Amino acid sequence: MEAFLSELLDRLLIGRSTFKVHPFQGKADLLDKLEARLRAYAAWLPADHRVVVVVDRDDEDCHNLKRRLEDMARRSGLSTRSTPRSGSWQVVNRIVVEELESWYFGDWQAVCAAYPRVGNRINRSKKYRDPDAIQGAWEAFERVLQRCGYFKTGLRKVELAHRLGPLIERERSSSRSFNTFCDAILEAVA
Repeated sequence: MEAFLSELLDRLLIGRSTFKVHPFQGKADLLDKLEARLRAYAAWLPADHRVVVVVDRDDEDCHNLKRRLEDMARRSGLSTRSTPRSGSWQVVNRIVVEELESWYFGDWQAVCAAYPRVGNRINRSKKYRDPDAIQGAWEAFERVLQRCGYFKTGLRKVELAHRLGPLIERERSSSRSFNTFCDAILEAVA
């Protein structure tokens, strides 16, 4: 996620704002440490700074996960986009449905540009048409690429993120969670 966001945000925010990605050691680590991190931010966060929390849904219920993230921010004393105080917010929580590879399925043209042998037939398949509904997205993505001769020894996620991050386009993406994430980023810098 760190590699993908660094590549994507470089393009999305060019000339508008700066950013820093603070990675965690997976979802469990983020959920364990997030509230303390947000509490620390609350002590010094300038009015024009925004915190964007991004986490994979995996198999969790979206509404419960979002509520959990929102509660952490509220207890930390920060205003969220969902419940802003006096019209402004400091934190926005975004959930990747289902996982990062779902976002890749959302812009198949970018995948074809990076991995030409995959061809455009995948995005015509009913089971891949709604990228946010693909169960086991990273495994499905790996299978598709392996069938086309890529990543024979297993999906190298960081390499993939560096390759697709510069290519995925908001305007082409059919992933609702990706577009919701991008909308929040653009709102933060508006």
